[in-house]
Amino acid sequence: MRKTIVTAVALLTAAPVIAQLPAPVAGVSPTLSRVAQSGVLRVCTPGDYKPFSFMKSEGVYEGLDVDLMTSLANSLGAKPQFVKTAWATLMPDFVSGKCDIGAGGISVSLERQKQAYFSAPYMVNGKTPITRCENVARFQTVEAIDQPNVRVIANPGGSNERFARTRLSQAKLTIHKDNLTIFDEVIKGNADVFVTEAAEAIVQSKAHPELCAVNPDKPLQYAEMGYLLPNGDEVFKRYVDQWLHLAKAGGEFDARRAAWLGK
Repeated sequence: MRKTIVTAVALLTAAPVIAQLPAPVAGVSPTLSRVAQSGVLRVCTPGDYKPFSFMKSEGVYEGLDVDLMTSLANSLGAKPQFVKTAWATLMPDFVSGKCDIGAGGISVSLERQKQAYFSAPYMVNGKTPITRCENVARFQTVEAIDQPNVRVIANPGGSNERFARTRLSQAKLTIHKDNLTIFDEVIKGNADVFVTEAAEAIVQSKAHPELCAVNPDKPLQYAEMGYLLPNGDEVFKRYVDQWLHLAKAGGEFDARRAAWLGK
C-alpha cells in the first residue's frame, strides 16, 4: 500500500512538469494550419513585374503568378491575399512573417536561400538585355555591355541590380526606382540597356516596338524562378512542390503560361 501511495504522489508531482512539455506532432505544418484556420493564403509580391505579377490598382493584381497563386489557394480551400512589397524589402517582409509564400517572378538565389526555402523551380528565365532595336548588334555579350561608355540601368533590390553591380562593374550604372517606367528610360535614350529576365524582356519588347530583347533564348546568365517558402516548414514545401508538379502534369501550368507569355 505504501509503495502505491508513494508512486501516486510521485506521478502527481511530475504531472505539472510533463504538462509544460507539449509533445511534437509529426507532419504538422504551421503554414498549412494558419491557412486552414484563416481561409487566406497571404502572398508577398512586388507587383511591378509583368507578366508575373502586376498591381493594376490598389489591391488588384494580375499575371501568371497571380493566376497560379489563386490556383494554389483554391487547392487549400482558401482565398489569396496579395501583400504589396518591393524588391528591396521582399526578404525582410517575408522572413518577418507578413505572408505565407512569395511570388511574382522571384529568381532563386543562394542569398535568398539562406533565409527561406524555395519551391521547385517553375521556369528557367536567364538574364537578357533589352535595348533600342538599332542597338541589338552592339549588346550581344556581357563584355560588350560592360564598357565605360555604356549606360546601364537597373531596378533596385533584386537580382537585376545584383547582376549589374557584379557583372557590369565597368559600365555606367543608374538605379531607377520604378520598375514600371524603366523601359521608358531606354526608349527615351536616357539609358542604353537594361538587363532583366528573358520573360520580361520578351513581354516588354512586344509592348514597346522600339525595344528588342537580345537573344532571349540564349541568356547571359542562367537563372531559375521559384516561390519563396517559410524556412523549416518541410510539409508546406512538399505540398507546394506537389501542387506545382500536378499543375504542370495536368496542363494547367502550360495553359496559364501561354495566356501570359504566348508560348
